[in-house]
Order: sequence, then C-alpha cells, then structure tokens
Amino acid sequence: MGSFNCQHPSVTTPMLSLLLTFLLNSHMALCGCYKRICSLGDSFIDTGNYVHLVGNSSSKYKEAPYGMTFFKHATGRMCDGRVLIDFYAQALKLPLIPPNLPENASGQFPHGANFAVLGAMALPPSIYKELNHSVSPPWCLAVQYGWFDHLLQRIAPGDGARRRLLEESLIMFGEIGSSDYISWFNADKSREEAKDLIPMVVTAISTFLEWILQWGAKVAVIPNSFPIGCLPLFLNKFHSHELKDYDEHGCLRWFNDFALAHNNVLFREINRLQEQYPDAKLIYADYYN
Repeated sequence: MGSFNCQHPSVTTPMLSLLLTFLLNSHMALCGCYKRICSLGDSFIDTGNYVHLVGNSSSKYKEAPYGMTFFKHATGRMCDGRVLIDFYAQALKLPLIPPNLPENASGQFPHGANFAVLGAMALPPSIYKELNHSVSPPWCLAVQYGWFDHLLQRIAPGDGARRRLLEESLIMFGEIGSSDYISWFNADKSREEAKDLIPMVVTAISTFLEWILQWGAKVAVIPNSFPIGCLPLFLNKFHSHELKDYDEHGCLRWFNDFALAHNNVLFREINRLQEQYPDAKLIYADYYN
C-alpha cells in the first residue's frame, strides 16, 4: 500500500489482536516447524526495501516518528513500531525477517527474506498503461518474484535444494492487491471499470502462488483485502452527506463492498488451488474481518 499510518485504530489494532490470537493459539506457533519466512507484499510488511531503493534520497521513512516506539529509530518500516511480518516472526519464535534488497547479492538469509515494498501492486505498470492509468511504483508482484527466484538460485541452486528450502519455509503473500484498487480510486477512475480489475488482480496472485507450489512450497498464507472503505484517505476524499453511504462502523459502504467482492473471488481461487495441490496447506488470512 501507500503511506497509510499503521496506527489507524479502525483497521489495524483489532486486526493485529486477531492475528496474534490466531498465531499464538495455532499449531504453527507451537511446533517450531518453520525455519524461515519468505514474504512478498506492500507497505504493511515492508521492513526496509523501499528505503534501500531510494538510496541517499531524503525520505520521511528514514526519520522520526517512524520506528520510535519499538526500535527507537527509523528502520524503513512505514510505522512507528513493528509491521505485520514482525509479529508473525515473533509468534513463530523466529528472528525478525530482514529486507532482501540490502543484502541481495551476498546475504544467506537463514531465517527468511522479505521482498515486500511500499506501494507494490499485484499487476504490472504495463497493464495499467493499457487501461490509461499511470502508476509509479515498478516493483509489482512479478518483480518481487524475480528477486525471490534470484535469491533461490543463489542460496539453494538446483531443484532439490530449492524444494527443500521451500518445504521448510512459511510463504507470506502480503497483503497485496489493495494498492491496485487504492491507486485506481485515488485517481478518480471509474468504479464500474474497477470491478474488471478484481479477476485480474486475483489471477496475478494465483499465478505466482501456483509457481511457488510447483517449486515445492508446502504452506502459504494468503491475506484478503482490508476494509478499504475505512481508510482515512477514502473517508476524506469520498466524503458523503448521505447516511446510507456509510455502514455501522462509519466506513464507506461501497468501497467495503468492493473489498468483499475481491475477497470472495480470492477465497474461491484459493479453494481451487487447495484442491489442485492437496499436499500443500493454503491459509486464507481474513484480514477484513
């Protein structure tokens, strides 16, 4: 996603509580069965790839208040403390997962690597160019997979080594996809045309998930979309004087219904892949609820 503050109470606080409850009471947190986490996504789990990409250029993510409440200094996270992947790692009794890019040429990443980048989309810029929509971040899901593949070729060369590494890993898919929709709506693009994006976004996620399964991954967590109608950006930009446009939480009904439509398509696709790959475990993480 873009630069949404992770402290927004209507989305993040209850979601983190639910997430930690799930992790700490699940067999995953108790068995110690994962040696590493490999993750792809956007700013909700970026642990430093974006600030590495901007190099010496100035960035607010390099300064306070980012990082001040937990690390006591800015770390490249789009948050004042930890992000989602940090909580997953701690619940699974693993060290915090480092960003891939700063050490992509030499790091061994014994506990996993994080490929997520702020603003990352599921679809590549070329698709949006065809739809007459300009997007700036080039590090879409396909780019992150390229980084992932490069790392596997370097630290686990050969089909056998790659399969063993992935069998021991938990694969995290994001959150990814919401940035596609947020970018579209923020540019005042057609809401009706946005509905055509849903199968395209889900297909992109499904395609790369299937590649990972074919490579040998055994467990993957695939989050659904957050309730984007609760985001301060949308509450401000699409403010309405009609009470019917808001749900009982004060969130914009249409945008939350859109997120649910995405989630329904994603859920069906994960079930399809689960049937196709019965030896793998695909976990649908319900961030929306």
